[in-house]
Amino acid sequence: MWQPENNVEKDRKEKLDRLRANGIEAYPHTSSRTHSIADAIAAFEAVEGPDPEHGASEAVLVTVAGRVMSHRPQGKSSWAHIEDATGRVQVWVKQDAVGEDAHRMFDDDLDLFDFIEVTGTMMRTRRGEVTVLAESVRLLAKSLSPLPVVKERKLDDGTVERYGGFTDPEERYRQRYADLAVNLEVREIFRARARTIRALRDFFDGDGFLEVETPILQPIYGGAAARPFTTHHNQLKQELYLRISFELYLKRLLVGGIDAVYEIGRDFRNEGVDRTHNPEFTQIEFYKAYIDYHGVMAISERMLKFVANAVLGTDQVVFQGSTIDLSKPWERVTLRDAIREMSGIDYAQYPDAESLARVMQEKGKRPDPGSTWGKLVDSLLGTDVQPHLIQPTFITEYPRDISPLAKMKPDDPMHVERFEFFIGGMEMGNAFTEINDPLDQEQRFLDMGRLYAADSEETHPVDDDYLRAMRYGMPPNGGFGMGVDRLVMLLTDTPNIREVLLFPALRPRDE
Repeated sequence: MWQPENNVEKDRKEKLDRLRANGIEAYPHTSSRTHSIADAIAAFEAVEGPDPEHGASEAVLVTVAGRVMSHRPQGKSSWAHIEDATGRVQVWVKQDAVGEDAHRMFDDDLDLFDFIEVTGTMMRTRRGEVTVLAESVRLLAKSLSPLPVVKERKLDDGTVERYGGFTDPEERYRQRYADLAVNLEVREIFRARARTIRALRDFFDGDGFLEVETPILQPIYGGAAARPFTTHHNQLKQELYLRISFELYLKRLLVGGIDAVYEIGRDFRNEGVDRTHNPEFTQIEFYKAYIDYHGVMAISERMLKFVANAVLGTDQVVFQGSTIDLSKPWERVTLRDAIREMSGIDYAQYPDAESLARVMQEKGKRPDPGSTWGKLVDSLLGTDVQPHLIQPTFITEYPRDISPLAKMKPDDPMHVERFEFFIGGMEMGNAFTEINDPLDQEQRFLDMGRLYAADSEETHPVDDDYLRAMRYGMPPNGGFGMGVDRLVMLLTDTPNIREVLLFPALRPRDE
């Protein structure tokens, strides 16, 4: 049962009771809206002509609906602004036009943030503001709790500063519905996100790829090194895992004769949360037959440029104060060279975890006890190299130990044909020349099982069905995975992944 929490909410509840006592339904089933606010204004301006003082050539009758954002009762002639997803418009309500009962409701029982429907004729006031002159007004939804009010002030340099109201990040994430209602720039982030996903589809569909869907609940998780979420299927009496990657299912399709395939969807990893990680995230993966990781690099460059132009209209992206140029060929540096240059450590000279950890300590670093050799190399990349990779950069040729699904370099048994690419100091994507030798892949799975302890969060189980598929013959291919959330962060100049997720993972309030 709803309980008033303060005097404002009590007052609104009393208005609701009064409306119902007067036979006014505060929550009708539907609206008779004919135009969005943007469409209504456009329809009026289309017939208004170049000189607003001479009025419109014909009457534009509309029914618009939206949330009340300002409310100014003024006797028998009252005003409001209403807002929908497309914009805001002024409403002029005159008692002699709408009737005494409707006008009384508008003046006495209407509150900020109620939803109303207004039918009327479009006009422009003497002050030049496009307005709906109401013929009827109807309440669509009563707001029982007021939204936070965000105020604006214009600064000396002409910019507008927003302050007060709903600015605390934690509360904004917990009440995203209120955040969207009062912070217009937040809505723009999610519109940009939708354009980003649409652009990714346009690119891959236009490049001859087939979009598919693969299982989210999987009997064996794989395709990445991560700890999964587990669940139980009662009917099948089977433990299942939320997927951590699409990879092994998508590559099965290459065996089946689909030469170029991609998927956009959710992955789930039971691991830490920080400014670039959320346990539930959106990823795109693609696999293409008859190319290697160099071919994947070429696709990656074209894709990022295409998406930026589709979303922003430019391939020059501003992120956290840096202008990132997606139009130039991206720099390519081997992982060994990058770490050697940035940290002063040539990891290839230290072939086991003990010796590498020792030299890291000598250099003033603090390696995690018990880390494998490959994990130590990866930590050097994260601490010493990644923060400096602002312009688009491919870091290539990773150690075999941390790349169980990538083909070895023919002339270098320590490294595989793998790259990650970085922009704005963030890791954006990961790609390989994929293993297509089933015997090599089986041995890699077994090696990984020995390398990592049984309780490791990053074990990679053997997928016998995937190995069976490979035995039928898999064409040489290149594969790629990228976090869509981080791409949206880049394109919207947003430093925290929670800002680009409508409902990010949060701790319980009492923690």
